[in-house]
Amino acid sequence: MAINADPGTSYLDAEHIVFLMQENRSFDHCYGRLKGVRGFNDPRAIDLPTGSPVWFQRNSNGQTFAPFRLDIKNTKATWMGSLPHGWNDMVEARNHGKMNKWLDAKKSGNPDYQKLPLTMGHYDREDIPFYYALADAFTVCDQSFCSTLTGTSPNRCYFWAGTVREEPHNPDATAHVNNGQIDFKDVSWKTYPERLEEAGISWGVYQNELSIPSGFSDDEDYWLANFTDNDLEFTKQYHVRFHPLHRKFMQSELERLTQLEQSGKLKGDELGKNRATIEQLKNDLETYSEANFEKLSEQEKAIHRKAFITNMNAPHYRELESLEFDGQKVGVPKGDVLHQFRKDVNEGTLPMVSWLVAPCAFSDHPGSPWFGAWYVSEALDILTKNPEVWKKTIFVLTYDENDGYFDHMPPFAAPRQGSANDGATTQIPTDEEFVDGKDNLGLGFRVPMVIASPWSKGGFVNSEVFDHTSSLQFLEHFIEKKTGKKVIEENIGTWRRAVCGDLTSVFRKADDSPASQDLLVDRNKYIERIYSAKDKKLPGDFKALDDQTIRALQSNNRLGQYYPKQESGTKPACAIPYNLSLDTKIQPDEKALAFTFGCQPGLAKTKTITAPFQLYDLLALKNNQGQACYNFAVTEGKELGYSIPQRSDDYYFKGHGPNGFYREFKGKFSHSPEIHVQVSHLGHSGQLQIAIQEPGSKKLDIQLVDNSYKRANETFRLKDKSKELLLNLSSSSGWYDYSLKVEGYPEFEQRFAGHVENGKTSMTDPLLGHVI
Repeated sequence: MAINADPGTSYLDAEHIVFLMQENRSFDHCYGRLKGVRGFNDPRAIDLPTGSPVWFQRNSNGQTFAPFRLDIKNTKATWMGSLPHGWNDMVEARNHGKMNKWLDAKKSGNPDYQKLPLTMGHYDREDIPFYYALADAFTVCDQSFCSTLTGTSPNRCYFWAGTVREEPHNPDATAHVNNGQIDFKDVSWKTYPERLEEAGISWGVYQNELSIPSGFSDDEDYWLANFTDNDLEFTKQYHVRFHPLHRKFMQSELERLTQLEQSGKLKGDELGKNRATIEQLKNDLETYSEANFEKLSEQEKAIHRKAFITNMNAPHYRELESLEFDGQKVGVPKGDVLHQFRKDVNEGTLPMVSWLVAPCAFSDHPGSPWFGAWYVSEALDILTKNPEVWKKTIFVLTYDENDGYFDHMPPFAAPRQGSANDGATTQIPTDEEFVDGKDNLGLGFRVPMVIASPWSKGGFVNSEVFDHTSSLQFLEHFIEKKTGKKVIEENIGTWRRAVCGDLTSVFRKADDSPASQDLLVDRNKYIERIYSAKDKKLPGDFKALDDQTIRALQSNNRLGQYYPKQESGTKPACAIPYNLSLDTKIQPDEKALAFTFGCQPGLAKTKTITAPFQLYDLLALKNNQGQACYNFAVTEGKELGYSIPQRSDDYYFKGHGPNGFYREFKGKFSHSPEIHVQVSHLGHSGQLQIAIQEPGSKKLDIQLVDNSYKRANETFRLKDKSKELLLNLSSSSGWYDYSLKVEGYPEFEQRFAGHVENGKTSMTDPLLGHVI
């Protein structure tokens, strides 16, 4: 991978986009300890109803656990299977944004492990060195969310089609939020590969073998089939049952069952079931005959062939062989599970858009020991063998969902359309983002995403909000710029398209800076490493925290010994197109706060930006009274006002946005200064502007306190009803964290933290990196 593209070229000079969506890992679970990302050292994580930081989850037995290391080498962690990862438990874990039900919702289904807080388990660089090296070499996205709060197939439907509904924009149409509603059910919504085919854009989906029955044993299926991870198999218009290997399997089954019936060994119900199966096979063989395949339209035949590219022309592609080590024999693929992909790359016939689908064993799914690093490494090795190919390739690695593993960031969500107390948008329709008008479809929890290319090298962090439809939006943009053809995924919802970026902020112009060295993984040695832990002890690097410790954490949530230690230092940060604001006017007579959300234009981008915000009422959260979590979406160039009345004399709110944007407002209505504070990002200069207004005649003494970045505090008297401060943030690469306090009003505080974007690359938060 030590290959550079020609200096001055851009991602629009690429000719090949390759996607690999792996399985079931949350961002914190994988990258929570990686330098520079918004991981375990996030200073602006949300609070739980208990008053503890979100890291300290409590179960129904009153036990509190923090994140802990699983240790892939010295424990059997990677052999313990997956955790619950369906619609119901995902929705429960999120709990309408409160994020406080992880331990109960995500208990292991294995009775031997149910008392272990496995959802809080994570890995680090020592455990998964390849993935950390990959992030260090290219660009990791730390605000990339799965599309919906559920499992594999619905998320992959968003990845390939932008929807989980037959009528994508009809909120009353069934939302297919469970695998069982999709897998082999012949859903029929339109998919993006169909649109590519109609537009004459080359594409293909590569897998060793399909999941539709073809005669594999369980062990063969585990190592060789695509693990039901190609959702196009479940889409009616792709006609998967015409696949030659499936027809061959049906014919062999018909012969086997016919011989079984003729043997006279079957009686009663068994005989009846056998005869029914024989009739079904006869009907299917007639329906899915080669002659009937030829009767399909040219479009249908083309998308069938391109969606189901297998290694059927390779020797041994359906066979296993034994790998021997330490007296053990392990079945592994005898053939090349990437044969056809490798062949097309080597022969110069790789299409413009490719998707790779790994077998279960290499999918990174926790239900399988973590062998997947080899598959990712091998795909990259194939692409980099020929420097001329890599100079024109973008490789996107992402994950469909988080399994049952904890992530500390509440996913951004749409407010209910027309609701008076759920939040608001700048007239963006949201009704299609709900299931039965009640629970948010998404976004789901954060998952890893790393984008490897000559235009995303250098160990950058990107903190724009993405989901699985971001890959489709990128293809829309790329194809139009490359070919002049508009290939739009019309299924993507309005709110989702507005809030989720199109990946273009990941890329920079090519230069001649050193590229990464090879990231090769030896397959057999890697499998041996994982197998060596199979009989090790259970992970045990956790303990329930006592009440005294919990109280200490609530008063000082950075007690380091109870947190996983995130790597020190900073990484370069991509320029992202957010210029956000959030301020409030205190209305003592109404006992209300009037919030104003803003998203200013002016920063470089390839689409109109809409910023998501979350607002937490800490008193409602703590007392379990009324609405506690509000969601907002603000389109650039607009402002959004929203007033929230309070039950008591006290108020306490925290607001969150992308990339650590944070606001805090607290005080008493009966004893509050009459001031209005507006904080603005001056992107052209990189400065922070704080404007203070006091409509009355009081001469207030105001203190501006730097909470994190070691700038001098300021104290001044507000004499002329207004004051404007311009703060230079160059010493902290644009990061800030200030509190504004007023003498004589001890309950009053407004806090402002985040990053001022200026359209240029920057550095990740030095506070995250322990370098302040």
